[in-house]
Parts: sequence; structure tokens; C-alpha cells
Amino acid sequence: MTKTLFITGASSGIGAATARAAAKAGWNVGLFARSEDKLKDLAREIGDQALVLTGDATQYVDQEQAMSRLAQKFGQIDAVFANAGRGTSPGGTEKGDPDDWKSMIDLNVMGALYTAHAAMPYLRKTTGQYVVTGSAAGRRHIKGSIYGATKFFIHGFAGNLADEMAEWGGRCMVVSPGMVDTAFFDEAKPDKLKPEDVASAVMHALGAPAHAAVREIHLMPVD
Repeated sequence: MTKTLFITGASSGIGAATARAAAKAGWNVGLFARSEDKLKDLAREIGDQALVLTGDATQYVDQEQAMSRLAQKFGQIDAVFANAGRGTSPGGTEKGDPDDWKSMIDLNVMGALYTAHAAMPYLRKTTGQYVVTGSAAGRRHIKGSIYGATKFFIHGFAGNLADEMAEWGGRCMVVSPGMVDTAFFDEAKPDKLKPEDVASAVMHALGAPAHAAVREIHLMPVD
């Protein structure tokens, strides 16, 4: 049976690139994000392997219902990619916006936790895999970065979840890119990593043999 991947933040950037890469590799893909129009455009591009699942990653019930629809459509879920996330502006602690922090934490932290919790019953059935987007900002300290602190959480959580899932043969991987040329930044970053680079790393982990658990892939632009 063809394998199925659920992706949050699938409407653009790393999520969309991973959806394309997965479909090219023969996977079915569940495209989850708030931007229905963008998801529909991507689904038309991919074809019958894609299912549009509109929802908000900060709402547990949205993710739960989306995974249920995906499993009903394709029969099973073999992997999930908790990719949805965002930064905050202005940066720093003293000059930061606590309300914006909360919104970011709800997405970057709680959204990834919701993906994991909702997915576990499906992944147990398929001895599947949870993948989450970390960051180089979650591996080194950056002055005043609340965003970076959310990614420190993700890296710690992914390691803990990897040990938990290993008890039943499941796998967990965090992909931690440096700067990627996406809409995350206000200005284009043409000399940095591309979304497709991160998608390739995700697909490497998903394609690893069952006895090999790829726990983290860290990639940086050359310069």
C-alpha cells in the first residue's frame, strides 16, 4: 500500500516543497494549513495523491479531524511532518511583544505537540515516523531570541519523543536548517538554503531502512 504523509504548514515554503518531494517519491500527502486557496493550487499541481485539509495548527481538534479524514481517504498514515511555525517581531525580550510571543508559542510549540498527540494512534498502527522542523536557532543561543527558545523546546521534545516512540519501533526526527529562502523573511535570501534542500533532508529520513533511526539532520548554507 502507498504510504501517506500528513504535513502542517503545507501551503508554502518547506511544507509545500516537502509535499512535492513526497508525491514525487510515490507518497500520498495530506496538505494541512489555513490558506485553502494555496492548498488547492498545490493539490492541483500534485494530483490525486494530495488531499486538501484546511485548518489551524494551533487548534487540536482541527489537526485531529484532518488526520481522520486523511486516514479515511488513503487507509493509513505512515508519517507526519510538524512543520508549521513562525517568528516574532520585534525581536528580543525587553522590546518584544508578549501577546505575539503567546501566538508564536501556540503555533511553534503547542502546534507541534498537537500533531504528535493526534498522530500517535495512526503511527502505532504503521510503525510510523514523526518529523518536526527545528532550527539552527534551536542549537545555539541567539541574543534575546524568543523564537530560538521555541526551537530549543522542539529539539528537546524531539529527542524525548524519539525515545518514547522507539519502545514500539516508531521513529522521530528533527530537521534543523539554518537560514532558508522562504516567506519567513521579509526580504529574499537567494544565497541561502532552499525549501527543496530541507525537503530532501526530510525525505532522506522517511526513506531510511526500518532499522535506522535518523534522529536529526542539521543543514546550513555554505557561506
